[in-house]
Amino acid sequence: MLSNPFLFALLRFLPAPVASWLGGWLSLRIARPRMKLRDARARANLAILAPELPEAEREAILTRRWVNVGRTLAELANVDRLVNAAHVSVEDAAGYQAVLDGPRPLLALSLHIGNWDLLAAHIKASTDRPGLGVYAPPEDEKTAAQLKKARESYMGEAITGDGAARGILKHLTSNPRATLYILLDERRDRQVWFPRFGRDLPPSGNLSVALRLARKVNARFLPFYLARTNGPHFRVHWHAPLDPQEMSDDAIMAAVDAYLGNAAIVYADQWLALHDMDLTQAD
Repeated sequence: MLSNPFLFALLRFLPAPVASWLGGWLSLRIARPRMKLRDARARANLAILAPELPEAEREAILTRRWVNVGRTLAELANVDRLVNAAHVSVEDAAGYQAVLDGPRPLLALSLHIGNWDLLAAHIKASTDRPGLGVYAPPEDEKTAAQLKKARESYMGEAITGDGAARGILKHLTSNPRATLYILLDERRDRQVWFPRFGRDLPPSGNLSVALRLARKVNARFLPFYLARTNGPHFRVHWHAPLDPQEMSDDAIMAAVDAYLGNAAIVYADQWLALHDMDLTQAD
């Protein structure tokens, strides 16, 4: 969808709920049959994570996953129309706002659940904190260019590639209440290393970077995610901030792992990385 300018323009022209539905339909009917390897990998991982579920229920979860993937891609064209109370509610909204209004830099940690781009847009719209998003672009140049254009329109600023580390540190030290939005389940070396799901893995990737940054700039961690409730409607779930001044790196990693790892299982029908990781491999 992102690599097709006509389709992207069409999704923008359509009402947001219709565009979201169309994206889900295209993903289920066209993308899924063509991506058999990803579908099979997700099926194998789900069997490991939820062995107690009947096979028919796991298949239903996988079907809903493809719908969510398509809806999320289609909603990229309409994120600005979805960042409002009619489409996004917040668990304990007053408590969440108090966290955003608080002092010190904030590292917002999440996974590819529901619509992760809408989550980035929502946190930006919910606070006066200067925000920065970090992401790895797709390999296809046209898709990467379209994605960068879409994200910069609602994320404010998105950073990737060479010089990202310097840009991130400059951002976090330029304002005492800066925010950095990080997705922890990035794919590296054909594997997803977080959440751990019982695997004996040290901090690595984005989580390792976040742990080092937090102590350098005196930041707190905010684990959170945005789950789809029905169609283009969502709810923000969040964990009380984790403070490196009060907790060790191991304790912080365990808390983030438990919270977001559980969310990945509960919302397996919305978790993108289920088809990117391979839990059948040994640690």
